[in-house]
Amino acid sequence: MDSIQSHFHELLSERNIILSPEQMQQFEVYYQELVSWNEKMNLTGITERDQVYIKHFYDSVTLSFYINMEEVRNLADIGSGAGFPGIPLKICFPHLKLTIVDSLNKRIHFLQNVADKLGLKEVEFLHGRAEDMGRYEGLRDSFDLVTARAVARMAVLNEFCLPFAKPGGTFAAMKGSDPTEEVRESKRSLSELRGKLVKSHRFSLPMENSERHIILISKSGPTPKKYPRKAGTPLKTPIV
Repeated sequence: MDSIQSHFHELLSERNIILSPEQMQQFEVYYQELVSWNEKMNLTGITERDQVYIKHFYDSVTLSFYINMEEVRNLADIGSGAGFPGIPLKICFPHLKLTIVDSLNKRIHFLQNVADKLGLKEVEFLHGRAEDMGRYEGLRDSFDLVTARAVARMAVLNEFCLPFAKPGGTFAAMKGSDPTEEVRESKRSLSELRGKLVKSHRFSLPMENSERHIILISKSGPTPKKYPRKAGTPLKTPIV
């Protein structure tokens, strides 16, 4: 390991996440594929290796600081883009059955390539809109944990993501800037979609100290039949 990987390894070790040499190699291959594909399509504006390891890889794994991943069997990552946080979490916790939903087919091809190169098992990449996929049997009301990282405001995210969570499951929204106002305006959507705010965690990333927030929402019952509404409606007319 070089200094960048050693620092990453140490940071996770402090949280009792001990990565094997094989897992560290998976992260490095992931980085190489991300940079290579980013030359052909827009996956990320961050390509410096030390920044990717902190702002994408470490940031993704922070979700496990607030949720016991050993108790999570299946994870749905909605609007994952370049695979964050789903792929880093899958590398660290191989037992997870990971489903990623993204609306851009080119990103799905990239993610499948990454999974093949990394030898990831029990991963599924689905091309489609969250509003449509959230009505499919086998996806609706099915996941222990659902997450989205920097996708949309909470009133919209609730309708994108809560339909995937099973009753008793958790939706975790990963945010950069202070989400207090977003959470306040999303109260009605939470109630409509059978969600209940559990806690909002605030922390800073190491080295550059950027602010991060993880909002945990529990799912209290099955998704009402009328949700999610047809594709495009949640963004145009959020439940507020």
